[in-house]
Amino acid sequence: MRVGQYRLSRGGVWRDVPDDRDASLVLVFGCREAIAELATGSLLRTTFPTAVIAGCSTAGNIRGTHTDDGHTIVTTVRLEHSRVRGAIAAFGAGGERAAGIALASSLRAPDLAHVLVLSEGIGVNGTQLVAGLREILGDTTVSGGLAGDGERMQKTLVMLDQRVESGVAVGIGFYGDRMRSGFGCQGGWRAFGPVRTITRSTDNVLHELDGESALELYRRYLGAEGDGLPASGLMFPVEIRPPMGGTPTVRTLLGVDPVAGTMRFAGDMPEGYLARLMTASTTNLLEGAATAAAESGGQHQAPELAIVVSCVGRRMVLGQRTEHELDAVGDALPQVPLAGFYSYGELAPSRGAGCDLHNQTMTLTTLYEAR
Repeated sequence: MRVGQYRLSRGGVWRDVPDDRDASLVLVFGCREAIAELATGSLLRTTFPTAVIAGCSTAGNIRGTHTDDGHTIVTTVRLEHSRVRGAIAAFGAGGERAAGIALASSLRAPDLAHVLVLSEGIGVNGTQLVAGLREILGDTTVSGGLAGDGERMQKTLVMLDQRVESGVAVGIGFYGDRMRSGFGCQGGWRAFGPVRTITRSTDNVLHELDGESALELYRRYLGAEGDGLPASGLMFPVEIRPPMGGTPTVRTLLGVDPVAGTMRFAGDMPEGYLARLMTASTTNLLEGAATAAAESGGQHQAPELAIVVSCVGRRMVLGQRTEHELDAVGDALPQVPLAGFYSYGELAPSRGAGCDLHNQTMTLTTLYEAR
């Protein structure tokens, strides 16, 4: 596997001249306006004539151990012993689960080794998307993330080749018996305040906690921060867990409806589950990033690429120390190229289980071809 990374300015100006015309895969991460601009021309297709080109809008671009919001980051991958194929599915009348089934069905094959998913980031129920993927793919590993739009949370875009749209998910299938992948997923958040019960919800829309308006309760706890919703909610996710015990899950706020008094999250908020607000310290987030990177390392040889997807909420909390979490990843994976983005949700296996939707985590997918 050979990896290259390049910076692209608005208007189609290369800051670094690409020399990977034979690339198998090109990953493109940039701001919403830059991704939309790429849909109107043939720059990427001309530069990389035979590659699968996929990407999304972000809440921050990752290149190595640095964030770079001023450029679109283009990462090229040339596979020597494996192949890739892309597919796209829209969230139509059947919803996210049907889109996940369609995406997985398009990519399924006997030698499918891994699927990387880039999805719409705002109008999405990630839980249902993952459910559809897992229904078809079974034990095949899946990872990826939900597109971002900075802290604006207005519109996200996903691209496959020259098709750039909202309301879709893209899957990149990696095929071949020498393709290997590893994963890491960690948070670093802690719960605070009273435990409450979800008494009314519809899929990923939360109506009531303990019989009260969920939005009013949330605003009460956030105080002055409540005026900045939904963006300020990225710093205060909600932990949910089954009432009889079980693994807790963190959910990120994606939108609010002040008239209905409801909150829309990135994944399901099941009635009867227990819910609690969360906050984070810089130290805990940095420790989580280091642990996730250590988990993702190759078992028999060093990874040749690490795809980093970290939640925008972490970036908002870390502020000027954001690159410290990337430094922690770089320290755990020395000499491994890092590419990725800050997201509205992360998809990754964790705790030995299949892929799930995560929020407020640092996730890594490491890839290499076995020698």
